[in-house]
Amino acid sequence: MRIAHYSDPDGEADLLATNVDLADSIIPRARGLMFRRSIPDDYALAFRFDAATTRDVHMLFVPFPIDVVWVVDGVVERVERLRPWLGFARETADTIVELPAGTATDVEPGDRLVLEGE
Repeated sequence: MRIAHYSDPDGEADLLATNVDLADSIIPRARGLMFRRSIPDDYALAFRFDAATTRDVHMLFVPFPIDVVWVVDGVVERVERLRPWLGFARETADTIVELPAGTATDVEPGDRLVLEGE
């Protein structure tokens, strides 16, 4: 599975991650990236939900910064870099993607983010 970013509807995709884990049950969703020492540059953790609603992301027990992207129906709602240990943010989403810090620098609200190869 990989995560593709489309900033232009008619343009080519930029690959943000080629090594994607899907947090699709209660334990992986609750654990997230907690207790990991780092993540690879081509890694993403994706959380998919049945419906769009307000979703929180916290950095408790995450010792490195990450980029977080909140997505509704494939369209980016928010992009935020969260600090280790203390970071917290919330936004409406049906999908959340957590990436290494700096990976989502060119991603903006209104862009499309697609999980491909499922």
